[in-house]
Amino acid sequence: MSWIKEISFENATGQLERIYNRVKGPNNNIDNVLSIHSLRPHTLVGHMGLYKNILHNVNNTLPKWYLETLGVYVSHLNQCSYCVDHHSAGLKRLLADNNKFKKIIACIQDDEMDSFFNDRYLEGLLYAKKLTLSHHTITQSDIKNLRKYSLTDGEILEINQVVSYFNYVNRTVVGLGVNTDGDIIGLSPNDSNDPNNWGHS
Repeated sequence: MSWIKEISFENATGQLERIYNRVKGPNNNIDNVLSIHSLRPHTLVGHMGLYKNILHNVNNTLPKWYLETLGVYVSHLNQCSYCVDHHSAGLKRLLADNNKFKKIIACIQDDEMDSFFNDRYLEGLLYAKKLTLSHHTITQSDIKNLRKYSLTDGEILEINQVVSYFNYVNRTVVGLGVNTDGDIIGLSPNDSNDPNNWGHS
């Protein structure tokens, strides 16, 4: 599970039990990335609020599969196998195209994003890499460059928030030794129309 104590679904009471009932998947499964918060349930509320609104909100205009790709790429750059495993499965489900999925995963693993992506999608991924590995070098010119590729400021914000979220969760997972033992890989809160629906399916 992880390197710190966690409270299981069966042993949860009070606020934690109420939150677990909102985020649970099949058979009352709680992903380890979520149960890691069990000693401080208020941090789980914060995590889920970010996750649901950044990655699973109907008001995003970039394709959901692209946002998932950003997440897998950032997680790969951060060497977070937990998030790579979970979000690769989510990406595969969203694409519903095994050939396209394999090509995307191959270019992520080789860190050769231009072997599959071009134009605005490639530029977004290059920005994601820079924000992840050398954020201190980013300047206003990086944002101006994204605009040149027909990304609106709202879409630039979407990319920035997805990349920032995954950098947060990667460090949570890696820093506390979270593994996938007992997880059902690839579950997510898929009701994008309801930001308050945190159920995983």
